[in-house]
Amino acid sequence: MKRPKSSDDDPGIFERDRDAPRPILEHGESADRSADEPVIDASQTAGTPTSNTGRKFPCPGCGSKLDFNPTARELKCDFCGYSEKIDPSDAAVVERDWQEYWANAESHGKTLPGRSSEVQCRACAAVVLLEDKIATEHCPYCGNDLENKPIAAHDMILPEGILPFKVDAKRAAESFKSWIRGLWFAPSALKDAVQLGHFAGVYVPYWTYDSQTYSQYQGERGDNYTEYITVMVNETYFESDGKGGQVARTRMVPQIQPVVRIRWSPASGRVDHFFDDVLICASQSVPADLLQQVGPWDLSNIEPFHDRFLAGFQTERYTIDLKEGFGLARGVMDQQIRNLCLRDIGGDHQRLHSVRSQYTAVTFKHILQPMWLAPYQFRDQTYRLLINGRTGKVAGTRPYSFWKIFLFVLLMLVIIGGIVALVSYFNSR
Repeated sequence: MKRPKSSDDDPGIFERDRDAPRPILEHGESADRSADEPVIDASQTAGTPTSNTGRKFPCPGCGSKLDFNPTARELKCDFCGYSEKIDPSDAAVVERDWQEYWANAESHGKTLPGRSSEVQCRACAAVVLLEDKIATEHCPYCGNDLENKPIAAHDMILPEGILPFKVDAKRAAESFKSWIRGLWFAPSALKDAVQLGHFAGVYVPYWTYDSQTYSQYQGERGDNYTEYITVMVNETYFESDGKGGQVARTRMVPQIQPVVRIRWSPASGRVDHFFDDVLICASQSVPADLLQQVGPWDLSNIEPFHDRFLAGFQTERYTIDLKEGFGLARGVMDQQIRNLCLRDIGGDHQRLHSVRSQYTAVTFKHILQPMWLAPYQFRDQTYRLLINGRTGKVAGTRPYSFWKIFLFVLLMLVIIGGIVALVSYFNSR
């Protein structure tokens, strides 16, 4: 991982620590430093100037368009059958030095050649990069027609890495059918009546962030100890009623009982941690819960970006920019840092009063990850579907059968009632 150079001209998102040569990003629970952070406009973001991503590949046999075939890892012509194998690359995916990027941000800004126009979906707000000479398409996220007029694509940070598709459309459709068959409490007619909408293979934009963090915390450590106390409790005893019988009486008697208490003591310390590839989706068009369900992603297999993998697939332009993405990544880091601080405090209980973290040696990269997206319809309702383009894992919204749920709950109540009745019967014998 390449570390940033020190400079007295660091942008505001870095704060100079005069006692340390490295630039740092600071974040504290009680301090708000958002005013010190630069506002990043997408038009000022950087890209690799030598990339020619997005262009079409003509077939040398018939002149038609070559598309990427995930199952064979090749460019293939659907008309004449010509194919070109794509060999795996041994090159490493280069991460960008955050400080160096900001120092030269004004000289950056590229568009994807071959995808010089973009259009925003009016329904879900996804920004789809259109292949040249294509005037309209369906939105890959919601299936609606992209009816608004395309505009010139804005400059953007071009991707450094990509996870190419491994699952083709046929296998994705089979995964969808298997998922439908495995749904609990689904309407009986769903398996036969479901209509799969426009099925689209899309490269979804992501950011990854690396950072070395140094965190100082203040809190308290709680240790359990046992204390024995005397309490007054009711005691039942029997005495004669003068007629040969016994009468139950109660009286208060002292009893020693153990009580677990907590002894709190001040705690403070430092926790250092390196975060590698904190993954943030740069699209706002996919629900976060569905994204989590189709994971995890095999980030260790990210390849250097090459435009051949895009052939025949759609690409979304990121709508969460670099600065906003780092804010989300910092939230992920902060939560893990808190857990590390609690572990460092030790004891049986912990309290954190403050945590102040420094983020240094920050690097990032823009990567594309493959998904099959489709809406599907059932009884005039539209539901969303995501399929991991690497593993075939499916996530989506789905309908429920009220009557199946009602009958299941009723059955459980009958079973519980039967068990209670049996227990009562045997106890009464």
